Amino acid sequence: MYILVVDDNVSLQYTLKRVLEEAGYKVYDALSISDAEERVSERKYDLILLDWVLPDGSGVDFLKSLRDDGVSVPVMLFSSKNEVEDKVEALDTGADDYLEKPFSNIELLARVRALLRRESANKSNTLKIGPMEIDFKKRIVTVDGNEIALSTKEFELLEFMATNADTVLTRYQIQEHINRDFDRIASSNIVDAHIKNLRKKLGRSDLIETVRGVGYVIRKR
Repeated sequence: MYILVVDDNVSLQYTLKRVLEEAGYKVYDALSISDAEERVSERKYDLILLDWVLPDGSGVDFLKSLRDDGVSVPVMLFSSKNEVEDKVEALDTGADDYLEKPFSNIELLARVRALLRRESANKSNTLKIGPMEIDFKKRIVTVDGNEIALSTKEFELLEFMATNADTVLTRYQIQEHINRDFDRIASSNIVDAHIKNLRKKLGRSDLIETVRGVGYVIRKR
């Protein structure tokens, strides 16, 4: 899979390229918007990692131009900006994810896997894992042929876990995902509460496995 990293920090570029290539991805780099425009014109990418502040403009403006041109490649925007309004702006502009600097390599790779798997699943519209089938386009979930009524947040949580099947997701990663609207977390066990409700609705507690001391995982069957 091809990933384009757009960032003018040469040191960070080197680190990201090494980490991503060790994970098996083919990585291309761009140090500016003009470089990125040239790279995008040369080939198709499976994912773009895009810094907010670049020497010749804003990453958000570049993202908007991509979406206006009909480029639908998943984009993860990253920045040291940590205001809620900034994050909302990024997502509203068309970013598929937002990662605040500084970030760990583990967190980065988990987010990359999530975006790539979600994109792959969305292209096929449906994903089947054991007795469960998810239709991403219609947002319908069935278990043993029976349709399950899920709230928007429950569907997004299940989608996140299913498209990361066989990857153990930490409570922190799940917590960040289900709070993408950036509401304050009401309680420390909000993730466990969501998982409990989701298991109950699915009617199959074995679909979501608890990894003690770490988090949760959906295993491929």
